[in-house]
Amino acid sequence: MIEDTIDYLMTKINYGNYEVLVTDDGSTDETPAILARLQKKYPKLRVIRIDKNKGKAHAFDIGMAFAKGRLILSNDADTVPEPDALSNYVNYFIRPGGRNISAVTANMDVKNRTSLLGKSQTVEFSSIVGIIKRTQAGVLGGLYAYSGANTMYRKDALIDVGGFRQDRATEDISIAWDHQLNGWISVFAPTIIFFMEVPVSLPMLYRQRKRWAKGGTEVWLTNFKKVLFHPFENIGRTFMFIDQTFSIIWSLFFCISFFVFIILMGIYLYQGNFEQIYRTLTISFLFVCFEMISGIIQLIASLVVDDQGRKLKYMLFAPLYMLLFWMVNAITIMTTFIPAIKTILGYGSGTWKSPERKSE
Repeated sequence: MIEDTIDYLMTKINYGNYEVLVTDDGSTDETPAILARLQKKYPKLRVIRIDKNKGKAHAFDIGMAFAKGRLILSNDADTVPEPDALSNYVNYFIRPGGRNISAVTANMDVKNRTSLLGKSQTVEFSSIVGIIKRTQAGVLGGLYAYSGANTMYRKDALIDVGGFRQDRATEDISIAWDHQLNGWISVFAPTIIFFMEVPVSLPMLYRQRKRWAKGGTEVWLTNFKKVLFHPFENIGRTFMFIDQTFSIIWSLFFCISFFVFIILMGIYLYQGNFEQIYRTLTISFLFVCFEMISGIIQLIASLVVDDQGRKLKYMLFAPLYMLLFWMVNAITIMTTFIPAIKTILGYGSGTWKSPERKSE
């Protein structure tokens, strides 16, 4: 996979002056051999080998120090941007007022769409990008998170906040908050597209979402005091913080109430209290229907806005997204809440094992 990505970056990008710098963060597979072969094929390809994996943030901080340019595009091994991406990214930084821009994050799309999970994540990404990120950028004037797989950063802005936090599970969320709380402007570019490989099995998906959930909670805990004591200093961050707070509360409520629901249904069934079973199921059904209708309205709007409505055909997979992904996201927030607290207290790290990807 990394060979295909590097071949693409070296030959398909429509930009005159750029370098490709690969940071190998302690790979134990065939990556070092592949990179050595590619360096012979592309003499301008630069590779930095890190002996021990200390996380993506650590690798990126090292790569940033060796990068020659003032603008740095973070690109994951399983991700390819559109050919004109660099030019389109740079235009944001050189336009009037662009000197205050810390980073520009692009519109993520799914590369491997043949599986059910791949199609469902196509719907999910449109939901995240089509409505949520556009709303954050347009209404709140900022972003909750960058797209870690493909974002262009201003090197000076990275240095200004001390680089990426190496003890966080999601460096793309934490750096976005660090930038904006330090006065930098974060930009979402919906017309710049990049394609990424997504998990195609439930274990891979669960591991990925655990990291996302833990990282989000870490950022919430880290910035709790700043937002609480200075709510009007950066009103956009305050609204995002409130939204994240309700997301965590909802996830905890969902997991606890579902557990209580199962226990009560077992008790009613044991007692033969079928009338109470009927009432409980009816109330639960109405609650779920309300959430499903709200979710469908959002998804339809997202799919219409994103990619000029060409993704509406994936609406058939919206029920799977809402039933599976919402549950997975709630469960991962619940199960990673305590580990996130431990990390904030200094007992965790930002090192994680990247989920396996299967190219199509």
